[in-house]
Amino acid sequence: MRIARVETADGIQTGELSETQVHTEDGTYELGAEATLLSPCDPTAIYCVGRNYAETLEQMSYDRPEEPDFFIKPSASLTGPNTTIAYPSFTDELTYAGELVAVIDEQCHRVSPADAKDVIRGYTIMNDLDALDQQGRTARKAFTGSGPLGPWIETELDPTSIDMHTDINSERRQEANTELMLFDPFEIVSYLSERFVFQPGDAIAFGSPANPGLVVPGDTIEITYDGVGTLTNTIGEKPNTPLHWQR
Repeated sequence: MRIARVETADGIQTGELSETQVHTEDGTYELGAEATLLSPCDPTAIYCVGRNYAETLEQMSYDRPEEPDFFIKPSASLTGPNTTIAYPSFTDELTYAGELVAVIDEQCHRVSPADAKDVIRGYTIMNDLDALDQQGRTARKAFTGSGPLGPWIETELDPTSIDMHTDINSERRQEANTELMLFDPFEIVSYLSERFVFQPGDAIAFGSPANPGLVVPGDTIEITYDGVGTLTNTIGEKPNTPLHWQR
């Protein structure tokens, strides 16, 4: 089942997506005509694991981590699918990275790897945007709009062996399978749950395969995980005026 979160004339609604219709408690809405996709959850934070694919370690000359290496994007970084993301004014090196994401279904703490799947609502996709020339992970990765999330949550998925690819302007840039992760999704959820009390809607990103790379204004980024869907965003110009962000 796919769960979508949408903006409608009746406000923000969440419901089951069937073809082009979203069925909610308040009614049925047609995507495009009556509803616009938003990020499929509204997390208190996005917990992000880096350096989780061996090929990425080799490409970036990173040491292999002995345990999941993580950082946090705040809720302010969140934006939805099909949005245009302004190129940040403070960087000249903006990169993309296509990542699978678990969405937490219930408040939980200290969950074992064996029980992790029971606290996951489903899976979605994130583009981990990174201002590569900034100092430190927070400055690089935690800015407004740095966490595009979507397009929806897929509830029926085995995340341990699915193909993914990322296209920039229809050119293939990333291609991998989640079985190449150093730490699998359930290990990561368990590890992070020892350190945080997760809330419903919190998001956990499992890292990017090799070949994250630079983008420029005008680029369209399409990240696909089989069984989930495709997250699409476009990079806009550096803004001169404040922007409104759809979450």
